[in-house]
Amino acid sequence: MTSVPIPALSEAGRALCILFILLVPLTGAGLALINTGLGRSRSAAHSMLVSLCVVAVAGLVYFACGFAWQGYIERPAHVLTIAGKGWNWIAKEPFFFRGLRLDGSPDSLAAWLQMLSVGLAALIPLGSGADRWRLPAICASTALLAGCTYPLFAHWVWGGGWLAQLSACGLGRGFVDAGGSGSIHAVGGLTALSIAWILGPRHGKYSPEGVPAAIPGHNAVLVLIGCALTVVGWLGLNCAGAVLFTGLAPAGVVLVGVNTTISAAVAALAAVMITRMRFGKPDASLVANGWVGGLVASSAACASVTPAAALVIGLVAGVLVPLSVELFEVRLAVDDPAGAVSVHAIGGIWGVLAVGLFARFPQPVAGQWIAQVAGIATLLGFVLPLTYGLNWLLNRLLPQRVPLEGERLGMDVYELGATAYPEFVTHTEDFMPR
Repeated sequence: MTSVPIPALSEAGRALCILFILLVPLTGAGLALINTGLGRSRSAAHSMLVSLCVVAVAGLVYFACGFAWQGYIERPAHVLTIAGKGWNWIAKEPFFFRGLRLDGSPDSLAAWLQMLSVGLAALIPLGSGADRWRLPAICASTALLAGCTYPLFAHWVWGGGWLAQLSACGLGRGFVDAGGSGSIHAVGGLTALSIAWILGPRHGKYSPEGVPAAIPGHNAVLVLIGCALTVVGWLGLNCAGAVLFTGLAPAGVVLVGVNTTISAAVAALAAVMITRMRFGKPDASLVANGWVGGLVASSAACASVTPAAALVIGLVAGVLVPLSVELFEVRLAVDDPAGAVSVHAIGGIWGVLAVGLFARFPQPVAGQWIAQVAGIATLLGFVLPLTYGLNWLLNRLLPQRVPLEGERLGMDVYELGATAYPEFVTHTEDFMPR
């Protein structure tokens, strides 16, 4: 069955794509700062350290085996024949990038981008597990994500897999996800939900009656600086993904940049209005979540919608994210300090659906919304149970949550032996006469 053809890159297009990929780590830095700022001060150093460890583990595991399962368009893959049609289920690549020519070809650029993208997906669960998730368990969970969950779904979407092949059944252009609303963010967000369920809420978060207590993030400035970094990296992520996975011509990246910016901007303003109406004043942390939620929602459709549609996508994301944060915390008793589930899972699923509602290629394509719904059903019906099951088994072998003492002392002292802000501690002897 047919799939998306390999994009042809000119020398200028290759150089532009490399530049975009170089921007992507700024998104990781921004997410790390957001997770840290929304956690407790006594876990700040731990949060930043595990962010570095997660990116390192994810990249290395993807290098070792992740790309072997994901592959790229028109590269070798295992095919399952159903009703006379061949459906591409998993890539058939050598481990450790063997057989991949690292020469600036589209497949080599895609592999490089994915080494960074899988790190972004692995950073997302850190927000839901903040203040109580152990470093060894984090690294092990990241290895499962980078080596199994992420490359499997990414192959179906970006590697010429069966979701992309839905175009052969008359369902639009198959499942479309240019910048990763589903493949990166929904996968990471559903993993974050699994982690929050397995770890349980932080001690003191809920009263015996189930009423949640407010545990505000310790540094709103870090959170807002993180937002500024994410938008720069996101422009690179969306542009590179659109070129490498949808065949967008380099000139089309202007549309991608405009759509990404509009979606983030309107989502932040929508979150300002929603929180002002709900609480009387804007809430900095929820506005930051709205900003990132707008970026998440923009990714899937960034190359296939008009700027007016991008405004609507961002507006809906800016309303959905803060309301879903409240829903998960108050109604569903999910303790998610950074709002990772709402931002990345809910925002990502909305972004995927938005392709079916608003995409133009350059004209609307019949059946596109069905392909997008099929992708959402796969995320909820396969990826969520898979990532939960893997982490549930891991929790039986390697307990993921720190003991009560670790939460009381803080993750910095308990796992690292030192705090991020030692000057906050006043030592009486420093002021004694000598």
